[in-house]
Amino acid sequence: MDKIAVLIPCYNEERTIEKVVRDARAALPEAVIYVYNNNSTDRTEELAKKAGAVVRHEYRQGKGNVIRRMFREVEAQCYLMIDGDDTYPLESARKMTDLVLERHADMVVGDRLSSAYFEENKRPFHNFGNSLVRSSINFLFHSDIRDIMTGYRAFSYGFVKTFPVISQGFEIETEMTIHAVNYNLQVENVVVEYRDRPEGSESKLNTFSDGLKVLVKIFQLFKNYRPLLFFGILGLLLAAVGVILFVPILAEYFRTGLVPRFPTLIVSCFTMLAAVQSFFSGMILSESCSVERRNFECKYMEVFREMQKNSGGEEVDQQE
Repeated sequence: MDKIAVLIPCYNEERTIEKVVRDARAALPEAVIYVYNNNSTDRTEELAKKAGAVVRHEYRQGKGNVIRRMFREVEAQCYLMIDGDDTYPLESARKMTDLVLERHADMVVGDRLSSAYFEENKRPFHNFGNSLVRSSINFLFHSDIRDIMTGYRAFSYGFVKTFPVISQGFEIETEMTIHAVNYNLQVENVVVEYRDRPEGSESKLNTFSDGLKVLVKIFQLFKNYRPLLFFGILGLLLAAVGVILFVPILAEYFRTGLVPRFPTLIVSCFTMLAAVQSFFSGMILSESCSVERRNFECKYMEVFREMQKNSGGEEVDQQE
């Protein structure tokens, strides 16, 4: 088992990958550097090998697929993930890995948004999207994650081996963040510097299509991880519609003793029934989520003990 593994997902990054690998080696000399090539058509693989990285392949396109492969194959006490586009200086790498190795953080987020991101990033819609996603997740999940979409993160062995990668594309960062918040894992924020891509290097992120996928992913995970709140809100909205439809009928009944609008009354009753069903669905699913959280804690402990065993018990000695 490696002590530190640097994970670099790559797709056509020949202009920058060699520098990123060398910078990572300089910042973390003891680390093993893995470059996962995702069907690059340029010299990314060749230059990564030349710089001294271990190059592996993921043939299904998409960052989520690459991260799934990396997390399955690499065994390390601490993982540092960074993009291959040279937008993240490595000066903060040691601090991020130390938070995992010494303070037992499960995920360390490289926070670009608190540094020079908004000045360096030349894509205004990316700036807006990052702010929108950060605000949405922190509001819905009562968290304080300062940069949701950053590709610069450090992870513990326990996080990597218990995180179920579902996303195939750039939604993966959102999925990681909500997973950590939902299961009450220890998350730390480290402010990191950011620089825009060098000339000739193009972003693979599509502002609108990938942004929409991220928002859909937030909606899905909110429903899955906070079902009582989600279906409770839905039930309140349905109940409000039912009341709005019912009040005029009730007022007319008191005034005339007649109910001439039976179709509206029927719709009102069915809407209220749907509201009640929504609320109880949320309660049932919420209990299922509580059971899942308990099962996750047991699974996480098993993985943690496995890591201690594979690393020779050093982690146990440090904690004692």
